[in-house]
Amino acid sequence: MHAFDVLGDPVRRRILELLADEELTAGDVVRVIGNEFGITQSAVSQHLKVLRETGFAGMRAEGTRRLYSLDPAPLRGIDEWLDPFRPFWAPRLDALGTEIARGKKARRDTPTHTSKKEKP
Repeated sequence: MHAFDVLGDPVRRRILELLADEELTAGDVVRVIGNEFGITQSAVSQHLKVLRETGFAGMRAEGTRRLYSLDPAPLRGIDEWLDPFRPFWAPRLDALGTEIARGKKARRDTPTHTSKKEKP
């Protein structure tokens, strides 16, 4: 399965977002994903299996628990694939950064008005 096929599914993307923050038990993933997407434990397990088999997630046993974590290696491959496209958005992001900085400077340079009236 191609990396973009894996990431094309919103459930799998959400699982990866969760795993990017911390290692989670299968039960924790099932609770969050089940609540957010209304899918069964079995369906979540299938998504975890796809993520494991494609290298996006790792799993380790700790007693009877299964702990899942993000494996960033496939994401590096996607990042490399995106390299040729960066010139299309990099200048726009730079321009956005410039405009944000201008707005911040303008707010700093604008005198603040107090609610008290100045007496002559």
